[in-house]
Amino acid sequence: MIQKKIPELLGPANNIQILKYAVRYGADAVYVGGKQFNLRSIRGNFTIEDLKEGLEYAHENGVEVYLTLNAVVHEDEIEDLKDYIRKLKGLELDGIIISDMGAMALVMKMLPAARIHISTQANITNLSAVKAAAGMGASRINLSREISYNSLKSISRGSPVEIEVFVHGALCISYSGRCMLSKYMTGRDANKGACAHSCRWKY
Repeated sequence: MIQKKIPELLGPANNIQILKYAVRYGADAVYVGGKQFNLRSIRGNFTIEDLKEGLEYAHENGVEVYLTLNAVVHEDEIEDLKDYIRKLKGLELDGIIISDMGAMALVMKMLPAARIHISTQANITNLSAVKAAAGMGASRINLSREISYNSLKSISRGSPVEIEVFVHGALCISYSGRCMLSKYMTGRDANKGACAHSCRWKY
């Protein structure tokens, strides 16, 4: 395993060329999406052959590569997910980023040596949840992007596994009730039971 730097500078790459740029310009690690089951699906992404090439280049330069497998997985997609996980066998991925607990269970069963990173999409916001995910086999937790600085410090001090946070980028608004619109538009936090039902307004 590549010697880790703390803190680690981790950046995204949509294709081989961007991965190489990230490596050359000082990233300690790069995260990439495959052609299925990730939230980076609108631009480019890596075939299995691309992954092999990217892993070889990154590892030659002392950089780790993490694969995003963090899409919401529905029941009728499970067999396709299994097929995709099988294609990952033999790749020397340094981590697989997951948000779905079922996907995590499948990866751990089918790729038992894989390091599991919990995606920010899992919305982990407290130390108890961090410890629960660690107990299930996760080696890194990417905390919710809404986390406060004081909570980050407290969680980091008590965490039994690596903690990751976004320091730049988009703040997604909602999925299945985890909405931030009401809070930003009215000051009423839907995730605390005070939703102003902004989604029902006339736009």
